Amino acid sequence: MSQTPHPTGQLMKLGIAQAVLFVLGALLGRGLGLLLGLDAFGAAGYGNKEIFGILLIGLGGGGGVQLARAWYVRKYGDPKG
Repeated sequence: MSQTPHPTGQLMKLGIAQAVLFVLGALLGRGLGLLLGLDAFGAAGYGNKEIFGILLIGLGGGGGVQLARAWYVRKYGDPKG
């Protein structure tokens, strides 16, 4: 059962949406970390606060990518088939 590939324009929308929401999610994670006192870039070394700040940035960026992917699948269907 082969599915016809998605048009390039649709896949471009997916890529752009993932890139934009990755950056926005990472910025939101950074902001949340700062509000909680978890500055990822604050100290000279890496303690627990810095590690958890980095974790929030990563979770925010990853969440943004997954949100973009879910939007694409809901609108156009799964590109993998």
